[in-house]
Amino acid sequence: MLGIRYVKVSPTTHVVQYRRGKVVREGAGLSFFYFAPNSVLVQVPLASRDVPFVFNEITADFQDATIQGELTYRVAKPLQLAALLDYSVDAAGRHRGDDPAKLHDRLIHGVQILARGFTQKQPLRDLLTGSDALIGHVLTELKSLPSVASLGVEILGLSILSIRATPEMSKALQADARERLLQKADEAMYARRNAAVELERSIKENELNTEIAVELKRRQVRETQLQAEIALEQERAELVDRRVENDRKESQARADALRAVLEPLKDVDWRTLVAVGSGGLDARQLIAMAFRDLADHADKIGNLNISPDLLQTLLGAHPDQREHA
Repeated sequence: MLGIRYVKVSPTTHVVQYRRGKVVREGAGLSFFYFAPNSVLVQVPLASRDVPFVFNEITADFQDATIQGELTYRVAKPLQLAALLDYSVDAAGRHRGDDPAKLHDRLIHGVQILARGFTQKQPLRDLLTGSDALIGHVLTELKSLPSVASLGVEILGLSILSIRATPEMSKALQADARERLLQKADEAMYARRNAAVELERSIKENELNTEIAVELKRRQVRETQLQAEIALEQERAELVDRRVENDRKESQARADALRAVLEPLKDVDWRTLVAVGSGGLDARQLIAMAFRDLADHADKIGNLNISPDLLQTLLGAHPDQREHA
């Protein structure tokens, strides 16, 4: 009525009232009456917004890559943004133009330019597995862009939902990755076999070392036993030598004793010794000694007559025995 209207905005909306090109009031979540014919209202959303995006880029190895993600931002300086884009609303609270949608396009364009500069330096394989590096690069550069800073917005976050190659390249990369995995599996199997062979070799070597050590111990035992036997034989040889020496000394002593006994008798006639030793000589012994003397002087005797009686006496037959016979 009479052009006076009432406006009430949410706490996440910054409202600005212009009159004759000057700001009359501004703030978030305001409610007031205003005179419509000479007032212009501007409403700038302050809540964070998520802007999805998807675009195709070329990698360093000239392969197509599709990057899909989402940008999150909020308006930090509404008056600065309202000075660049038309956020004025009509009586129903609708924006008069499409400038609010242009804000999304400008931000996405900035993201795409930065992502393109990063993508063109990366091979497809590295790009598909390097989403974190892409996010870090784009987010850092986007916050420092003058075009973004002039809009008065604050970049809250950037997420990459997917990075996809063409179906043909995806199959090729999958096949290559599969071959690499199979090769690694083969290498792991060969490594296990080599480890098993090495372990078996180590076990065999330990067994051989054990056998060698046992043989050395046995050899040491045999050598010790042999040395003990040699020492025993040496002791036995020394004992025999001592026994021989003792026997020799004992024989020498007996010989010396016998020599001492016989020394005085060496000049005595043997007949005298026989007579003394036998306690006297009988007739036959005397005759035998006589014949011994005759034999010693046989070269001096021409003829020797022996009577029968003497012969019988020598043969040991007495006269009584002959008569009895």
